[in-house]
Amino acid sequence: MNDRFLKACLRQPVDATPVWFMRQAGRYMKAFRDIRAKHSLLTVCKTPELACEVTLQPINRFDFDASIIFADILLPLEPMGLNLEFVKGEGPCIHNPIRSEKDVDALKPVVPQESLAYVMEAIKLVRAELNVPLIGFAGAPFTLASYMIEGGSSRNYLDTKKMMYGAPDVWDRLMKKLTRVLADYLSAQVDAGAQVLQIFDSWIGALSPGDYRRYVFPHMKRLLSELHTFGVPVIHFGTGTATLLQMQKEAGGDVIGLDWRVNLDEAWALLGHDVAVQGNLDPLTLFAPISEIEKRVDDIVTRVGKRPGHIFNLGHGILPETPLESVEAVIQMVHEKSAKILAA
Repeated sequence: MNDRFLKACLRQPVDATPVWFMRQAGRYMKAFRDIRAKHSLLTVCKTPELACEVTLQPINRFDFDASIIFADILLPLEPMGLNLEFVKGEGPCIHNPIRSEKDVDALKPVVPQESLAYVMEAIKLVRAELNVPLIGFAGAPFTLASYMIEGGSSRNYLDTKKMMYGAPDVWDRLMKKLTRVLADYLSAQVDAGAQVLQIFDSWIGALSPGDYRRYVFPHMKRLLSELHTFGVPVIHFGTGTATLLQMQKEAGGDVIGLDWRVNLDEAWALLGHDVAVQGNLDPLTLFAPISEIEKRVDDIVTRVGKRPGHIFNLGHGILPETPLESVEAVIQMVHEKSAKILAA
């Protein structure tokens, strides 16, 4: 197996920097669009053979150093009792959002080996085909709670913050329930064969440092402390986190994900070099001319130098319109440029 990615997660020496992209299995590939033309997103997620096929598409096409199981962070919400639908052109919609203490109390416990068994079966199928490590994942408690309360995407998180500020006891109960569900879900993924876990806190940048400390940190620390006992590396990812990085590290994780709004070397120095980092090319860079892409890749790789513990990724997910030749070029650039630096 190509184990560059696993070594980098553990800050061990590698021959070249490992590369993978968030949402690397997705709409920028024609093979994926062909499947989605026939099946809904939830159908693909819930059909292990389809989820396996989609997971493998970018691995078969590109020289990525890691694979991530095809799923969606919102899948655990259905067995908790929420009515989830992906609306074309609008994204996820929850038809019975959580707005009250009664709603929180009505949420059901989840046995992932039963209600989310299709994810575990997909992991087993993918592992049988891979020669790179497989990442399992879940959404973080705050990001999932925000979806549950808002009923979908949000610009200002009005209802989420109304609950946080106006009913903090209810908020904490919701977060505790989510933390339990996510720990069990991720444990089941490891049992099925996931070799690394990533926690997606995609919306956490909506919070001030004070709000993160009060309303999120205790729950993330509890979750990440439990994940630490599973025996696999954990990537703690968020966006808009420049003011939250030190608390993210304090909460836990073997690898901290960095978005493109920070300089990688400066953020790493702030975190301390006893943790690995992942990132942090702006996804829109992939639409630039190859010469500009090369400058920006070179900048990131140069900032890392020979320090072990860097995983090259985008600062967030790859966009659907991304040119395939840009993806291929970035992977090749990272491998070649980092290999030269490390061999010097």
